Amino acid sequence: MTGTTPGTPSLLRVMNDRAALDLLLEHGPLSRTRIGRLTGLSKPTASQLLARLEAAGLVMASGTAGGRPGPNAQLYGVNPRAAHVAGLDVTPSGIVAAVADLTGEVIGSHVLPYAEGAGAVDRVTRALGAAARDAGLERRDVHRVVIATPGSFDPSTGALRYADHLPGWHSPTLLEELAAALPMPVEYENDVNLAAVAEQRLGAARGHGDFVLLWNEEGLGAALVLGGRLHRGWTGGAGEVGFLPVPGHPLVRHVAQVNSGGYQELAGVQAVPAMAAALGIGAPPGRGAGAGPGAGATATAVASPVATAVALLTEAAEHPEGANLLFLRQYATALATGIASLVAVLDPEIVVLSGAVTTAGGDVLRSLVEAELADLAPSRPRLVSGTVRDRPVLRGALESALATTRDEVFDTSRR
Repeated sequence: MTGTTPGTPSLLRVMNDRAALDLLLEHGPLSRTRIGRLTGLSKPTASQLLARLEAAGLVMASGTAGGRPGPNAQLYGVNPRAAHVAGLDVTPSGIVAAVADLTGEVIGSHVLPYAEGAGAVDRVTRALGAAARDAGLERRDVHRVVIATPGSFDPSTGALRYADHLPGWHSPTLLEELAAALPMPVEYENDVNLAAVAEQRLGAARGHGDFVLLWNEEGLGAALVLGGRLHRGWTGGAGEVGFLPVPGHPLVRHVAQVNSGGYQELAGVQAVPAMAAALGIGAPPGRGAGAGPGAGATATAVASPVATAVALLTEAAEHPEGANLLFLRQYATALATGIASLVAVLDPEIVVLSGAVTTAGGDVLRSLVEAELADLAPSRPRLVSGTVRDRPVLRGALESALATTRDEVFDTSRR
């Protein structure tokens, strides 16, 4: 923090400013009296604080509070236009972009389907520009962008790893080209890690410092949160659990070349229809075109294997008896086989099940996985379903961008 000395009035003002801004984000518009009570500040000090933040453009008057004797109290809220951020969710089928204001409200979005021959830089700038225009902004008005991709960019080489299925994103100079094309700070993060960020900030993992999120859509992946922080590994590949060798499937060798591994083959999306077919279960009519409630993209953008798996698991969970119940039990065993390895190594407090495929099985599948895990793992973490269902990867990208931007914008020592 610049311009302050520990213990000085200026430092205390900065700390009080940030505390008040965080309270306004948490509670919404508050009166001077309410802010004073929540922060422990006197009324005169709370009034000075609000005047200071209003002059800095960080808060604004936002109506009055009625229903009590006497004059209505003026309410103050965070100025949503003080900064804007963007998130991009990049998949093989296209890019979903969104712009949010400083309060986190999404005010613009755009879906850009994949087009053969279009370069990654062109697609990113077009998607971001369209989302900004939808928000009534120019691209230069966005303060920070977080881009979600499968795999991860190797910190030593800048090359995208573990994502051979993502076309156009493997140029060794791609990050330099994107930095030159975009006028704001840009961060890159693994898509499953960002789904975990969304659950940590807004969903099922709030208040938990040690958890694993298992994602299941086009591929199986995990996010590892230890001590409240994402663990990415030396090359950024921590959590690429699809490559795990597991019992129940022959060893897969040369996994980098085939872009798959034992756990992916055992419990990934492509295993679901075969498992159901072996029990005489076919895809239910009228289902299979959509993506289900846990999808991270629009229904039409989800690959048909995901839609088929979602349809089969949804139908089985709605009618969990006979062959359907046996199907769910077999799939629960497959999922639990890989989760048991994660639990044995990491000992998390909870495991969050996310992604369209797993969440399609609902509480029935979750309970079966938890029961299987109790037999396979030395500890018994609680299994919970993810609660951020509307594009969790994109929401995580926005939350990540907001966290850094708020730290910058809310630091009144710089003003």
